[in-house]
Amino acid sequence: MDQNTPKETTAATSKKHAASTQREAARTALVVLALCFTLAVLGRGLSESFTVFLKPISQDFGWDRAQVVSIYSLTWLISGLTAPFVGRLFDHSGPRIVYALGLFLLGSAFLIAGHAQALWQFQLSIGLCVGIGVAFIGNVPNSILLGRWFGPRLPTAMAVVYSAMGGGVLALLPASQLLIDHLGWRETYQLYGFAALGLLVPLLLLPWRMFAAGSPHVAKRTDPGFIDNGWTLLSAMRHHAFWALFSTFFFTAVGMYAIAAQIVAYLIDAGFPPLLAATAWGFSGVVLVFGMLGVSALDGLIGRRPSVLLSYAISILGIFLLWLLQYYPNIILLTGFVVCFGSMMGSRGPLITATAMKIFRGKRVGTIFGTISIGSGLGSAFGSWSGGLIHDFTHGYNLLLAFALASVILGMIPFLVVPALRE
Repeated sequence: MDQNTPKETTAATSKKHAASTQREAARTALVVLALCFTLAVLGRGLSESFTVFLKPISQDFGWDRAQVVSIYSLTWLISGLTAPFVGRLFDHSGPRIVYALGLFLLGSAFLIAGHAQALWQFQLSIGLCVGIGVAFIGNVPNSILLGRWFGPRLPTAMAVVYSAMGGGVLALLPASQLLIDHLGWRETYQLYGFAALGLLVPLLLLPWRMFAAGSPHVAKRTDPGFIDNGWTLLSAMRHHAFWALFSTFFFTAVGMYAIAAQIVAYLIDAGFPPLLAATAWGFSGVVLVFGMLGVSALDGLIGRRPSVLLSYAISILGIFLLWLLQYYPNIILLTGFVVCFGSMMGSRGPLITATAMKIFRGKRVGTIFGTISIGSGLGSAFGSWSGGLIHDFTHGYNLLLAFALASVILGMIPFLVVPALRE
């Protein structure tokens, strides 16, 4: 009877061990993905819930639209400005510190907001603290952490996490409206604050050292021809791709958030009941998942540039349907708007993120991508604040929608003219 030689036995054992290690790494990668998704749902859902709080806060204090929207604008301004610091802190201190600080800030902010009596107090809590908290549990740390586990599959992983925005909107907008109707907006803020702080302890107990280490199989599959060119923030800022990505983030966010900040109020003004308005926009979370995954799938089939341009075309159609809704408020047009505009809300994010991570790969990619992400924060803040001013000035929405449309088109232009973004 033939027997295996010691060399063959060792080879078989090594192969079995490698397969077992790969399965374990795959399971851990899915856990990390689920964790990033959950944190993103919490961060985006809590921050976007302000669109439901806008009207009751405005009515209680007698503030105009621009004053109330300034709170929401400050959230995204601070979130964007904090992004480079988040990337740098992640590079130096790891995910445990970053995510824990984010949850603590979110919980504290909502507890403070529940007792706010002046505009500056809302700006400090919901604006400043929520903005920093969202950045600390948002796309910058998630993209860095997932890059260590998914490697070349990062666009798909980021599509799942970006769709968390939809999950958060779907879960928390209708829930916020129901809670406000039954408890009041102050009590709802208190409830959200205690919930966020309550998640802090289990978060700290997770095996972050293992999560931060990344998958050894991703490291082995890294392009063998890749050489770290020693990108620094200054050298990246001298590259045209940096500013192309920055401007795409900025102008797209201006256009989308000029509308998103007031969408529930817009639908109520158009004649829809408040709960229906909140629920309809909440269901954008369902279609957003399909939009995210669909655009990312198209990236592999038809290429990045055609996929991104198609997503912009669908967003533009959504803006047109929203314009029609103020004249013909019906479920068919409302559904069309939610599907078109909602499904593309952030759908370009995973592809833009993957492009930035590919171009500026290296030790400082977290800082570089975080700085590029300032464009999104600035655009979100400027778009939502400008939208409030335009509404107060015109007492309507037509000029606001024209402003949003022009901004979205400007966000699309870099993918038409910049060679580095066509690859």
